[in-house]
Amino acid sequence: MATNVRRRRHGVAAPPGAVERVGMGGVMAGVDRATGQVKRAVREASPWLERLGRCGFAAKGVVYALIGVLAVQVALGVGKETTDAQGALGRIFTAPYGRMLLTAVAVGLAGFALWQFVQAVLDTERKGVDAKGLATRAAYAGNGVLHVGLALSALRLLRGAENGGGEAAAQGWSARLLERPGGALLLGLIGAGVLGFGGYQLYRAYRAKFRETLELGRMSADEARWVTRLGQLGYAAQGIVLGMVGIFLMVAAKTASPGEARGVGGVLAALAQRPSGPLLLGLVAAGLVASGLFMLVEARYRRMVIR
Repeated sequence: MATNVRRRRHGVAAPPGAVERVGMGGVMAGVDRATGQVKRAVREASPWLERLGRCGFAAKGVVYALIGVLAVQVALGVGKETTDAQGALGRIFTAPYGRMLLTAVAVGLAGFALWQFVQAVLDTERKGVDAKGLATRAAYAGNGVLHVGLALSALRLLRGAENGGGEAAAQGWSARLLERPGGALLLGLIGAGVLGFGGYQLYRAYRAKFRETLELGRMSADEARWVTRLGQLGYAAQGIVLGMVGIFLMVAAKTASPGEARGVGGVLAALAQRPSGPLLLGLVAAGLVASGLFMLVEARYRRMVIR
């Protein structure tokens, strides 16, 4: 701006766009300074962030394992119904010492969400800024939002509110989406995205790509082998369940029928109703238990570095 004023005093007009470039440069410099300050603050808090993240993996593991155990009970004919993460939180709350346990799980889920946001913003796993890297980091952020919702659900239970999860929630937001212009297309795209993510989980199970995120050098050869098998079973089960969730959402979009939408609990119930249902449900449920156990392993051996 000072340069522009001096040029005007001497009767020389500033080049077109010079003022805008100077202004934009100042804005970008301010953004860079703010980003640098955030990164420094996060690095200083990294020990606490790591602890919260590890608590988050443990809390998530408990929830997944409980979903799987309840589904195994249904498959064996000794359980009443399958459930999802929201239902698992409700089961924790009604257990002995449930309020204390659910408080710990809520804190863990919030810590996991925070770690996912750190991964997305600071790119802790060096995913980069190409299309694939940005998509992965966006998935971290989306996963963070999801677990913020789970943590808030736990807090609502602790405050005495009713659990708003289950199939009613999935069908409710599907119905609201279908009422909007273009809602069916958007719901179908969401379903396709969930289906695609389920396929990616199956790919991770097949290639055991998750091993890259673990500190396997701290394990014996036998421990690393068993952990790998747990991870593969867990990711395969997640892939199957998420793939079916995506398919049900796409069917709901195609038929404009929100009642066709299913969450995790509904997918597990649908498996039980198929031919050889108890066997299918038992296999997937065992995979979900394995997934929960693998997350408990991640709580200790996950490579968590904030650069």
